[in-house]
Amino acid sequence: MMMDANSAAAAKSTIPHKDLANAIRALSMDAVEAANSGHPGMPMGMADVATVLFQRHLKFNAANPAWPDRDRFVLSAGHGSMLMYSLLHLTGVPGVTLDELKRFRQWGSKTPGHPEFGHTPGVETTTGPLGQGIANAVGMALAERILNARFGDDLVDHHTYVIAGDGCLMEGISHEAISLAGHLKLSKLIVLFDDNGISIDGAVSLSCSDDQLMRFQASGWAATRVDGHDPEAVSAAIAAARKSNKPSLIACKTVIGFGAPKKEGTSATHGSPLGKDEVAGAREKLGWAHAPFDIPADIRSAWADIGSRGGEAMQAWGKRLDADKQKAEFERVMKGELPANFAEVLGDLKSTIAKDAPKLATRQSSQLVLDTLVPALPELIGGSADLTGSNNTKAKVAKAVTAENYGGNYIYYGIREHGMAAAMNGMALHGGVIPFGGTFLVFTDYCRPAIRLSALMNQRVVYVMTHDSIGLGEDGPTHQPVEHLAALRAIPNLLVFRPCDTMETAECWALALTTRDRPSVLALTRQALPHLRADAANANHCARGGYVIRPTQKERKVTLIATGSEVAIAVDAQKLLEEKGIGAAVVSMPSCELFDQQSAAYRQEVLGSGLKVAVEAAIGFGWERYIGTDGIFIGMKGFGASAPIADLYKNFGITPAAIVDAVIARM
Repeated sequence: MMMDANSAAAAKSTIPHKDLANAIRALSMDAVEAANSGHPGMPMGMADVATVLFQRHLKFNAANPAWPDRDRFVLSAGHGSMLMYSLLHLTGVPGVTLDELKRFRQWGSKTPGHPEFGHTPGVETTTGPLGQGIANAVGMALAERILNARFGDDLVDHHTYVIAGDGCLMEGISHEAISLAGHLKLSKLIVLFDDNGISIDGAVSLSCSDDQLMRFQASGWAATRVDGHDPEAVSAAIAAARKSNKPSLIACKTVIGFGAPKKEGTSATHGSPLGKDEVAGAREKLGWAHAPFDIPADIRSAWADIGSRGGEAMQAWGKRLDADKQKAEFERVMKGELPANFAEVLGDLKSTIAKDAPKLATRQSSQLVLDTLVPALPELIGGSADLTGSNNTKAKVAKAVTAENYGGNYIYYGIREHGMAAAMNGMALHGGVIPFGGTFLVFTDYCRPAIRLSALMNQRVVYVMTHDSIGLGEDGPTHQPVEHLAALRAIPNLLVFRPCDTMETAECWALALTTRDRPSVLALTRQALPHLRADAANANHCARGGYVIRPTQKERKVTLIATGSEVAIAVDAQKLLEEKGIGAAVVSMPSCELFDQQSAAYRQEVLGSGLKVAVEAAIGFGWERYIGTDGIFIGMKGFGASAPIADLYKNFGITPAAIVDAVIARM
């Protein structure tokens, strides 16, 4: 209702639409030209659509771009970042100054080549890898519906808008995302498709002949096509989409590089500066007789009015929040804070684990932990990519999120690993929920681009990755991860946890949830593991990344360093070595990343000074930094095989006896 009133007020502006849109085009041309780098074509082509969206429909307040009930705007076609920066600057978002636009793509500026969440105010998500933004937006729209079901219309009632291009829709992740959105009937999701028919190589027809409207409709979306340079047609389409009971695609037929006299409508405008002469020609063709970066005062004032238009809606929302009995809980989850009794809940769980000493696969240990944590954390939203029974990600009390009931806390993502991971990023970015989702560790290859962005954006997303080694057995090398732990550990800012038993699993879950600025991967076993940690100390041993889980009673000559299922193998090897008079300590290393953060003195104390042996049912890449060039690695040197688990460990030489033989040969 508020936006309808504001739309009417905006319509009274004395500044013609073309001047508002041309301000975006001019700033985009000028910034790309000044940087001698960038993508002017999309901002120039979509300037009309973006102007209509911001002036007439988007619920936002430039002075406070992060207020919780704002509409989300995602520029999935992130290469056209100057469209976003122009909008943020013109509407008055703090920090996005004209000087920052002049420093587009320069060191330290708030206007990097692609939009970066947390770096530029008003940017909702990091985009650039095509298709990620539209999938993030699905997660945002889903989080909005989940929170709406919990807190009601007074506190949560907003839309998610996306600008996507041909490239976003060609990427495979887009199919996963739109299929999920259609299935869940996320009606507050509206995608504005920059249907300009041009890609880097030339015409889209060189590589793609899909009917995008029919494609979206087949996935349960409402879809229509409009002239993207007709503001009234665009506005009417958005208004209709807002009333739909389905997610909506609006294909906006546009001309890439609109206004460039010689280059518009060609791939030449996509990823290169227009050039001095073409920019001058565009100014003349557009009727924009102003110097570079010069926005006339009346146009600047009109854009400032657009930026402040949502202030009244924000204030009204604030009053509703103050009067709402759920205010404290709403503010807690939106801040990402855990419940006050979280430590107590975890402590009780650890005491129970110490008492029961369960022998479980760590995927089952994880479910045991979730059975305790999910009831205590209503913001914890789980899911699986069609492997719920294998990943053990559904707590006993969990209820499915459906199109008919968004009040659940478990999402059946279907076989959409990449879409799941990107949607979880969107959920985390939206705020108010903590997403976790599962698949097999080998399929982190399918998730990797989104996992990387979780880390890049400092998002608390928990990836529950089971069947973490050759220990999954008969399914064979296609499903047995060997290089994946090393590949994940190579991603900056990602925590990779491989717990050795139920106690470590509980501690690793606690670390994943209390670490608010990093995503986590929990690598969990299919096979049952012995209970190795008897203590239920308040201290979280896994927080130090690695620790001595079994000290030696003899003079320490060997240190066996292992993770996950191989810790038990190392413990058995320790016994055999000590029977032979060789003192060996066993180190459990559930997180290399956290261990690397410890002091040099602590790391030296844990690793010792003698022979070091690393044991992991994966490739040895990366272990040399702990065992040195003269250490021993016991693990995989190639791919796995299809066979029962005992045969696999024996034939690949990952056994206590193999460890002992290797140590004795070196002593």
